[in-house]
Order: sequence, then structure tokens, then C-alpha cells
Amino acid sequence: MTTELTGLVSVRYLVDDVDAALAFYTTHFGFEVRTNFAPAFADVVRGNLRLLLSGPASSAGRPMPDGTRPGPGGWNRIHLIVTDIEAEVARLRDAGVEFRSDVVKGPGGQQIVLDDPAGNPVELFQPA
Repeated sequence: MTTELTGLVSVRYLVDDVDAALAFYTTHFGFEVRTNFAPAFADVVRGNLRLLLSGPASSAGRPMPDGTRPGPGGWNRIHLIVTDIEAEVARLRDAGVEFRSDVVKGPGGQQIVLDDPAGNPVELFQPA
């Protein structure tokens, strides 16, 4: 596992439950735990991707000056390459994972979007 931060691309996801997010990403997608300060924060690594999982008690979850509280969800997402999208979808559906869409086919390949336990999107992509 890469631990040198300069060799990693970091993406922050706000999550409702750090432990649930840790279990989701390590169980379903092979991420490895880098640090775990649950319930406030943890980060996981897969290849050169570092996913920062920030709970409501983390510094990233603090209210903005206007009182707006950062929260999970939206459409920005991590993009994971798979070699057999149909098999991955079947495996994840069997595990109870919720999908936002069906598989969409385009000139570059096929993709599907699913939600992590906090409602953050994850895209699986199989290149053409």
C-alpha cells in the first residue's frame, strides 16, 4: 500500500458514518485502510487513489461562515475501472448495494453509478 501522500490522488467524501464507509470501500472495492480516526475521519487507498472519508465530527464537516453544513451526496464521483461490468453489477446487487442507474453504453465503454452508505456516488466503468 502506498503511504507517501505525494504519490496519491486524494478525493474527499463527506459521509454520515465513517465505520460504514470503511466497511463499504474495503469489502466491496478492495481499498486498504490507511488511517482510522472514526467516528470523525478515516482514509483508504486503492492504487494511487486516496479516499478521505470525513464524518460529521471532522473538520471538513464544520459549518461554513453562512451556517451551511457540508454533507454527502451529489454527482461528483470516483471512477473505478472494471473488466466485466455485468459481473461486478451482479456481485454488488447480491450484496445489497443500491444503484442510481442501469448500465449505460456509449462509444467509450459502459458505466453504472451506485451509492455508498452515505449517498456518495461511485461509478464503475468498463472501457470499450
